[in-house]
Formats: sequence, C-alpha cells, structure tokens
Amino acid sequence: MINSGFSMFLLNLRYYTIFIFIFLACPDYSWSEQTDINLLGEIYVTATRTEKNPLYIPNAVYSISSKTLQDEKMSRTVPDSLKEIPGIMVQKTAYGQGSPYIRGFTGFRTLFLIDGIRLNNSVFRDGPNQYWNTVDPLSIDSIEIIKGPGSVLFGSDAVGGTVNALTVRPRYADKGYKTNGRLYGRCADAEDSYTARGEVGGTYEKDFGWILGYSYKDFGDIEGGDHVGKQPKTGYDEWDGDAKVEYRFNADSGLVLAHQHVDQDDAWRTHKTIYGGTWRGTTHGSEKSRVLGQDRDLTYVQYQGKNIGPIVDVLKLSLSYQNQQEVEERVKSNNSSDRQGLEVGTVGVLTQIDTQSPFGMWTYGMEYYRDAVDSFKKNYRADGSFSSSEIQGPVADDASYDLLGIFLQDDISLYDSFDLILGSRYTYSGVDANDVKDSVTGDKISISDHWDNLVGSIRAIYHLDQEDHYNIFAGVSQAFRAPNLSDLTRLDTARSNEIETPAPNLDPEEFITYEMGLKTGFQDFKSQVAYFYTDISKMIVRAPTGNIIDGDNEVTKKNSGDGYIHGVEIDARWRFHPEFVAFGSFAWMDGEVESYPTSDAKKEEEPVSRLMPITCHAGLRWEPKASCWMEGIVTIAAEQDNLSSSDKLDTDRIPPDGTPGYTVYGIRAGWDINESMSLSASVENLTDKDYRIHGSGLNEPGMNAIIAADYRF
Repeated sequence: MINSGFSMFLLNLRYYTIFIFIFLACPDYSWSEQTDINLLGEIYVTATRTEKNPLYIPNAVYSISSKTLQDEKMSRTVPDSLKEIPGIMVQKTAYGQGSPYIRGFTGFRTLFLIDGIRLNNSVFRDGPNQYWNTVDPLSIDSIEIIKGPGSVLFGSDAVGGTVNALTVRPRYADKGYKTNGRLYGRCADAEDSYTARGEVGGTYEKDFGWILGYSYKDFGDIEGGDHVGKQPKTGYDEWDGDAKVEYRFNADSGLVLAHQHVDQDDAWRTHKTIYGGTWRGTTHGSEKSRVLGQDRDLTYVQYQGKNIGPIVDVLKLSLSYQNQQEVEERVKSNNSSDRQGLEVGTVGVLTQIDTQSPFGMWTYGMEYYRDAVDSFKKNYRADGSFSSSEIQGPVADDASYDLLGIFLQDDISLYDSFDLILGSRYTYSGVDANDVKDSVTGDKISISDHWDNLVGSIRAIYHLDQEDHYNIFAGVSQAFRAPNLSDLTRLDTARSNEIETPAPNLDPEEFITYEMGLKTGFQDFKSQVAYFYTDISKMIVRAPTGNIIDGDNEVTKKNSGDGYIHGVEIDARWRFHPEFVAFGSFAWMDGEVESYPTSDAKKEEEPVSRLMPITCHAGLRWEPKASCWMEGIVTIAAEQDNLSSSDKLDTDRIPPDGTPGYTVYGIRAGWDINESMSLSASVENLTDKDYRIHGSGLNEPGMNAIIAADYRF
C-alpha cells in the first residue's frame, strides 16, 4: 500500500481541493472559442454496427469520451463511469467488483464489448460480478452505451443493454514521423487511492502508428460517511498494460494488432467475512477471509477494408484470443480453508460485410466464440495441511462452450423522414462439460447439450421536421440468453448463506422489449426520453431445495421466471446562457418475475431482485471560458423497500427494511492550461453522508476529494 507520507497528503486532500477549485474557477489565461456539450455524443458503430448519427438511431444511446471519463468525471473504474446515465445502477458487492444494472439486468444479462470483442464468456455468474472491473478506464478512448436488447447484432446476453469500450489509438501526425506520450495521475482521499498511467507512441504520416500504455492503481481501504468510518479490507492493487499497432495499406484498408493485460490482487469480498461492516441492521459473514485475484489478457488482430467489390462496401474481419484467470482463497471460521479458481481461454472470429443497395444498407456476417475451461478446488485442514481435491472448481472442469451467430440487418430510409431497421440472427450454442460433481451423490458426471435460437427486431425513427430537431423512435426487439457453464454446472456460494449446485437441464431465456421515445436536438438544447417494457419468459432463477450443505442453504436453477420490467428514462441538457448549462436525468422502473420464495415447489410473483429505485441527477455547469469549467451536481435516490424474498435473505448487503434513500452533492472543475496540460478536481459527497447503492456489500466513500492531472506531449 502507499506510504505514510502520501497517506497524510490524502487525508488533507479535500482541503487542498477547495483551494484548487478557486484556482481553476478564474485562471489568468487567454482562451479559445467555446465548445458545445453533446448529450448524445458521437456514436458511430455499436448501435447499428455502422457509422450513424445518434439522432438517427432508434435506440436510447449514450457516449462517454475519454475526456469526460478521465478528466471530468475522473471515474475510478469503468462501471463507475456509467452511474450518471439514467436507467443504470452500479451495484458494488466489493470495492473491486462494480456491476452495472441496465434496465434491471446485470451480470450475464448485459453484454460488454472491447473494440467489438465480447468480454462475456461462459463462466459469467448470475447477478452482480466483477468482470467489467477488469477493463482499465485509462486505456479507453470512448464508451458507447446502447440500452435494451442487442441480441440481433451481438448475440446471447445482450438483454438489458450493450456497452462497447473503444480503446486508445495512436495520435497521428500531419506529415512525417512523430513521437508522443502521456502522463496521467489521479488521487482521492476517502478512497485512499492513487492511480497513474504512462503512454508512449509514434506515428508516420497517416499510414502507421503505435502506442504502449501502462497503468498502476493502489486502492486503500474506503473511508465511509460520518458514522461508518474506515471499511477494512476493501482495498486492492492493480496494474494494466496495453499495446496497439495500426498499419494502413492504402486509403481504403488497414490492419490493427492489439494486446491488453490486467492483473488484480487481493480484492476482498468483505461482506462474507468478519470484517464486513454492519449498517442499518445488515449482518456480515463468519469467514476470516475471502480474497479474489484475477488476470485477463486479450490479443486481437482486426482488418477493415472499404470498396472491396461491387457488393462489398465495407469488410471487417477480427480474430481474437482472450484468457481469463481467477483464484479465490477462503479461510472459514474454524480455520479450515479452500482455494479454488478457473481459467478460460476464448478464441473469437468475426466477419462483417456492409453493402449499400437500392433496398437499404445491408449489414451481415458471422461470429464464433469457443471457450476452453479448466477449474479446480482444493481443501485444507485447520492446521494448513492438504485435505482433498474436488472434481470441479466453481464451474465444471475440462469443459468447452461454443457460441455461433449469423446475423442480417437492413437499414432502410423510406422517404426523407422515416428510417426503418430490420434485423434477424440465428444462434447455435453448445456445451461439453466432462468433470461435473453431482451434488447429491458426490460422483463425477458429464453434461453435453446444445440449443438453437432465432431472434428478430423491428426499429424505426420518424423525423418530425426537416432540421431533425424532433425525432420519434420506436421498436420491438427480441433477446435471448443461452444457458452457460455457470448456469449448468456452478458449485459455489451464491448470495448470503446460499450455495448454488449444478442444474443440467436448462433452456434458453427469452425476452421481448417494446420501446418508444423522443430525441430532441437543437444547438442549445438536447434531450432524450424513452419508455420501455420488457416481457420475460423462461428466465433462469435460483430455487431453494430445502437442503443444507456445509451450513449454507442449497439453491439450484430452473427456467421458471416469467415476468416483466418496465420503466421511464429522461435526460436533458440546456445551454440557457453562453456560460451556463443545466443538465439532469430521471429514471423510474418497476417489475415482477415468478420465483420460489420458499423451498416449496410453488412459484409466486415477486418484485424483480435488486430493482433500481427512482433516481435523479441534476446539475449546473459554468463555462466562463472554453477551457475552464466548474459544475455542481446532486444525486437523489429514493428508498428501495420493494424487495424480493431473495433480497430479504441477502442480509449481508440489504438492510431488513430495504436500502435507505439518499441525497448526495458534489462539485467538480477543470482547467485546460494549454494544449498539453489539464488539471481537474472534485469533491464528492460534500455532506459526508453514509449511504450505499442498493444491493451493495459496502458503503460508498464519505466526503471524497479527487485531483487529477493529464499531460500529453
């Protein structure tokens, strides 16, 4: 962890930050022309797999630039960067395990892409998990967020939404050879954290470029609000590395080769241990430690060519290999312990073709992913001596999982005011799990199965005026999720005091989302309003069996969750004065799904688990000069006491009467000193309030001062 001198600096950081705010507010500097804020961002690829103006996309879409991510919001993690988008709630089981809920879904019912390549694999767990936190926010150039089903274009898991992280690229010279670099630092006091990144790169003309990056992160124990105080064992360490090489063959074609690595160490799940804090009646576990470490590597090569032939306007090819490793070490209350983990190697292939025709822009292609999975579990006695090895770890050992998709989409412009997008996708998924432990007999069994699925979507947008100031959009989209290895073979702890056992006979989940909304785009006013209704069929839910295994309640999975989720999302920005911008958002959602509240084989309709409470964000931004800004923001979340039976049993994370509502204030400012150097500062949670995001295993930081510096050369 960081040394005592730096710790003292962090303790006083909030006071330094106050002076920095004063300094940033009125610097003595000559400024350039003011710039505008774009609510919808510049989304080009994710929503339709083709370049498209966001006002013409019949989905609720958002974009976060690297400037916003790193220099304005100064987000600690990728999940944190999404928390101010309406309809997204970032639950945190632990400090290193942020998991966004998008329109009521999280975990393996939301899809994360890195440069168009799936992060999701067949071992992703139900409910909140840590995998999105393995993407380094400092290596990202922009993030694109598409709400609602994306299964037609991106396959299984894209139910609540799809998020695509587009990574940093070389900064090209106008002519000749040019080298460049970057140094970035961020520190925060209530987080007791320090983050640093260095980049170096070079380019020649517009034909060749390369970039190398390294990030180091030291996260200490979180200081909660005015009563919670220090939350022990919440810190962890991480380092990340990335490299990218781009080569352009000619004006119409080029190649990209990239590699990324992340290494996280000693990320505790404290709510399962004696170190978990109690708050508003919550409990904590009896384990003496539960520590997670994980590594992830992604290597890919991608080709894009334009004007290939008479029927191929754009050709995209991608070949990738991703390796994910995770190890969990646990010491129980009786001093016995276990060590378990898994390794997943994923080969991915993508082919996409765009063809402009008299009948619209056709986008079609194929993608294939294959997971090879190994897992283990070893048990140790209280004296530390080896006891036994299990047949499997958290999921099946010696297993493979195949996911093949063929997709077709037609983007049609009908007249000058109406656009229609039709799409369909066929998916084949299959599993072969050789080493699975039968939870009843303890014997080794195997599971082999496969599924087919066909989904479609119809989406449209109508331009109410010739200037496209008002655009109405609507759509009906199917989504699905094939059972993965975690569904079929998981043998591991689930929620508080639960253990999940294998469930080999499962079918795909099915969803239909109906959506309509309005996008408004003026120079000084932009807004987006959407209503959605998602019909849920055959969702895989945990069901208690009534059995007790090693002191935990056994749960297994069934295709029994029929239900719905619906909600309203509103977002707007208004530049009512050349120097002032008002912004705000609102999200409301509700839903029910059939589940098993007791060990009886009787289903009941219950609230959707961990349903996002009514949440509002509002703020005012002051821009006295183009490169100088300051803004205040308030976040208001209502109490969430609409709990499912599983929520009520999850006493380590959810208070007995539900998660209290909260109002949190913050202020942040920034100054672009020149073209190379920028400074940013913020104070979050100005009133030092004790609060937690619904379903989380720890409280958010108290009054938290953050300073960041970004230097590019």
